[in-house]
Parts: sequence; C-alpha cells; structure tokens
Amino acid sequence: MDHAALLDLFDRELREGARPDGLDARVERSGDVVRCVSTPQGWNGVVWSALDEATADAAIAEQIGHYTALGLDFEWKLYGHDRPADLGPRLRAAGFTPGSEETLMIGEIAGLDLGATTPPGVRVMPVTDPTGVDLVADVHEKAFGEDSSWLRHQLLARLAADPDTVVAVVAMAGDEPVSAARMELVPGTRFAGLWGGGTVEGWRGRGIYRSLVAHRARVAEARGYRCLQVDASSQSRPILERLGFVPLTATTPYEYTNAGRNRTTP
Repeated sequence: MDHAALLDLFDRELREGARPDGLDARVERSGDVVRCVSTPQGWNGVVWSALDEATADAAIAEQIGHYTALGLDFEWKLYGHDRPADLGPRLRAAGFTPGSEETLMIGEIAGLDLGATTPPGVRVMPVTDPTGVDLVADVHEKAFGEDSSWLRHQLLARLAADPDTVVAVVAMAGDEPVSAARMELVPGTRFAGLWGGGTVEGWRGRGIYRSLVAHRARVAEARGYRCLQVDASSQSRPILERLGFVPLTATTPYEYTNAGRNRTTP
C-alpha cells in the first residue's frame, strides 16, 4: 500500500472512526469534530476534524466549552496534514500549549523485520495481573521520569474489562524490570497501536526496544491485524525505520488545561 493510501486508511479507521478505549470512555461527533470523553484518569481529546478557515475558530471554542463544562483537561491531537494549515497557531491563540512533535509511523506487518531477539540474560514476560502492571509502571517512571499512576489505572482497568484489546509486556533482567511496552488492538480495523515503549537508562542500545516491537508485531499478526501504528519520538524513529516502518506525517499534542480557568465543575 502506498503512503497516501496508508494515511487515508489511518484517518478513516482510527481517527474519524475512533472507538472508545475503555468502559468509562465514549466517542462523540460534534459537527466536523470527533472527540473522546473519559474520566480525569482516562484520555480526553480531539482525534479528528475536517475544518477550514471559516469553521476552525468556532469549532475550537466549542471544544473548549464542552470539556470545560465537564471540568476536564483535554488534548487536541494535531497531524501535519490537518486543515486549515494554520490550525496549530489557532490552537495556541485559543490557549493550548503544544507538546513535543512526533512522527506518525505505520508498518505493514508482513513487510517488517521481526527477527530481533532479546540480549542474553533478558526475557520478555507477558503482563496479565496487578504485579505485572506494577512492573510496567516502574519502568515507565524510570525511563521517562514521569508519574505513572494514570498508566497503572488504565492498564489495570483494560486488562480486567477488555483484555483482548490490550497487550502489555515487560523485559526482565533477572528480577529487574528493564524495559516495557504495550499494544492497543482496535477491533474492526486493520490496526494495532504500539505505545509506551521505554527502556531504563543503562539498558539502552542493546536491542531490547526492537525485540519488544517484534514481539508485539507477532502477536498482532496472529490475531489478524495487518498494520502497526506508532507515534515515534526522534529516538525511536530511526529504529522503527530500520524495521520497515514508514514515516507518514508529524503529530503534535496540543494541551488545554482547565486549572486556573473558569471551570464550571469543581
């Protein structure tokens, strides 16, 4: 499939056709905007829009009003091909803060290099219970320097309520968790998403990240999925390109925080 066709498929199946990612989540369409609404512990934000210069500002104001009324912070996930071309500056003018730019990459599983294995002394362990979730959260905090309470909450809820839609793995060196990652399977689509791949300092550069990508790809293929999607950082992009993923467009999270604003819900 050529790059334009892959990007169109991604937009149709995962953005315009977005599905709830948990029991507490719902997907709403408001005019030419598709948004996800969840609890404060879940993901809230705009996943797709079809706007132009005449409609963008009103649509942005409507989303701010909607989430503010719910007392929720939210994200507008902007892609490089979204319109209008100045949607990013319009979001900033409305009070959004842009995060780090990443690259949307997609790999057709049949064409990926899946031969990567873990280095000697490291084993990949599937995560299916709270003990495993704690290991994933521990790696997340060490690898990214971020609080992982939201991840622990979401992963536990997903494994309990809908275990067929999530795969989580942790790489262990003896009793030490040194890398972890998860995969979200989207029923009814050709896509599985790779998320949260991180390796603690001191264990990077040994091929563990590649082995976790290959492990998840094989699981996805066995379950009938054709494509993997990743929002890749500048560090992971070259690794994924060597495995056969193709970069399609940039993606930037624009965050709107209601703290300190006129919230109608405490």
